Amino acid sequence: MASSNDFGQLLAFSFAMLVGCFLAGMVPLSMTLSESNLQLMSSLGAGLLVGTALAVIIPEGVAILLTTSHHHEDGQEVDAHDSASSIGMALTCGFIFMLLVDQIGGAHGHSHGSASGNKGEGLGQKSLSTIIGLVVHAAADGIALGAATLTDRADVEFIIFLAIMLHKAPAAFGLTSFLLHEGADRTSVRKVLIIFSLAAPILAILTYISLTTINGGLSQFSTGWVMLFSAGTFLYVSTVHVLPEISSGGSADKVIALGDQEIQIHKSANRISWANLVALCSGTFLPVLFSQSHHH
Repeated sequence: MASSNDFGQLLAFSFAMLVGCFLAGMVPLSMTLSESNLQLMSSLGAGLLVGTALAVIIPEGVAILLTTSHHHEDGQEVDAHDSASSIGMALTCGFIFMLLVDQIGGAHGHSHGSASGNKGEGLGQKSLSTIIGLVVHAAADGIALGAATLTDRADVEFIIFLAIMLHKAPAAFGLTSFLLHEGADRTSVRKVLIIFSLAAPILAILTYISLTTINGGLSQFSTGWVMLFSAGTFLYVSTVHVLPEISSGGSADKVIALGDQEIQIHKSANRISWANLVALCSGTFLPVLFSQSHHH
């Protein structure tokens, strides 16, 4: 199932992810990017994550699990039912895993511009927990790419790579902006950025190696299960982190003083601008169109 050509392609994608992510993270060190442009990129990236999870990873993972269940000669109905249960279990585990990462690592936001913190205080516990959370998030993205390599579907692998790249670039930008805002020196920022950039490629390679060491039908089942697990992580990141941020990005808070009390009013909350909405929908449908064109 696995070949040296597959591994070579994975290495090429991993290297491209590493370089692209690092370069995106270096942007705040040299120039400032407008919030609106960054939100457009985030919207497109969030759409790609949703579309890739729903239209590419889940169907591919389901197909692999159902194929492995039909390979058994005895008890086909039981196997098919077990596979159906495995689909829901894998998706749920991926979603819950990212939820736990947020809680353990300190619920961080995919902030791309102004992060809360006092400049000049250096990196504290809050900064460290945010860094750990973002690195684990980045590493989890690599699971999908590593598993996709074993499907022998170049189009699936490319779509997943594209979705990860367009999601990781704003995340790298946001991480660097956050660290600079927290008062970190440029050398420390570069070190953290390198770790962040290495996370997904390393886990992609480790996932591939782990799945190739498993033999026979169990290997196929594991590949399908891991793909569905990664779909759950994609759905969590896009719906819990990126979408709420996009919808609240354009809202301006107005503070009204009433005597000795202040009331904060959130204006235009939960409303996505038309430009971001178009980018989000376009990103969601791109994987659908791409996968359909390769099926015909």
